[in-house]
Amino acid sequence: MSGRLLRLVCTAAVTASALLAPVPATAAAGPGPGPGSARQANTRPISELLTDLQQRYRRAERATEAYNATSEKLKKQRAEVARLDGRLALARLAVHGSRGEIGRLARQQYRSSTEISRYVRVLLARDPQHALDEGHVIGQLARGRAGTLRRLAGAEKQADELARTARAALREQTALAGRQKKEQDDVRGQLKEIEKLIASLSAGRLAELAEFERGGAAAAQRRFLASGTLSGERAPTDAGDRALRYAVGQIGKPYEWGAAGPGSYDCSGLTSRAWEHAGQAIPRTSQQQWARLRHVPLKRLRPGDLVIYFPEATHVALYLGDGMVVQAPRPGEKIKVSPIASYPVLGAVRPDPGEEPLRRYVPPRLGR
Repeated sequence: MSGRLLRLVCTAAVTASALLAPVPATAAAGPGPGPGSARQANTRPISELLTDLQQRYRRAERATEAYNATSEKLKKQRAEVARLDGRLALARLAVHGSRGEIGRLARQQYRSSTEISRYVRVLLARDPQHALDEGHVIGQLARGRAGTLRRLAGAEKQADELARTARAALREQTALAGRQKKEQDDVRGQLKEIEKLIASLSAGRLAELAEFERGGAAAAQRRFLASGTLSGERAPTDAGDRALRYAVGQIGKPYEWGAAGPGSYDCSGLTSRAWEHAGQAIPRTSQQQWARLRHVPLKRLRPGDLVIYFPEATHVALYLGDGMVVQAPRPGEKIKVSPIASYPVLGAVRPDPGEEPLRRYVPPRLGR
């Protein structure tokens, strides 16, 4: 966490450009700095100022995770609409084919029939067997038309049901798209408020704030390690090792809300993409990861496990080992290695609970 607030000012242009990307939201941001607020921000107690900034970041992160969840639902809904459209097109082709078959049978039966009954035709025919055979064919045609009519009725019913389902799915897609847009606008507004507050601070105040935050993070890490919450080091599974090495390979790339690589990531974008690279599909958001993946005690943490933060499960990182994590921290920062207690730890989850750890394990080199 050290120096992140100071770096935000140095990366103001980056932050501003990031605001042009997609965004999420659930809670409205507090009022931004107004007239005279720059002087107030520079005279507030440093602990109060840091708490204010951290709360704003948490609101933005909750909004980002809400946006990510809606985006995932929208992606699935679009796929469902496309699937239903495909089935509906096939059903309509079946209806068209059945109608064409009925017309063909009707024309064929008309050409094969006369006003003389088949009984009279048998009596008068030079070849009674031929007449009987012809009558049999006519009966088959009639039965075939009846079967085609039944198929037509079934195809029309299926097409009608699929059309209703497709219309409902499309309405749901439209609603999700509207919700995604609202969440995007909300997050942009929250990040703008954070940017305004940071910009209102003097260089000296920013340095003081960064130092205070760094000291608080270091103290939290000491308390966490002294509590005995973590135990001896463990080896990851093969998939966990691959996920962790992927995350380490992203160190230095920027945080961007709503992003999942390859050029930038938000917190859960990094963790979900790392495990996808390892061959394991996991939920996209930190809240879904906390809700759906296997919980593991912190004493049993192994590299590659996911550490979840805050009571609302709105932040996530990959455990590196030795009390450290790889994470995409927040806007204005880059992916980096941080102490596990940089944020309040909620718990941990394991994407591959049934797999055995590696017998021999060499931790990844931290090149940046």
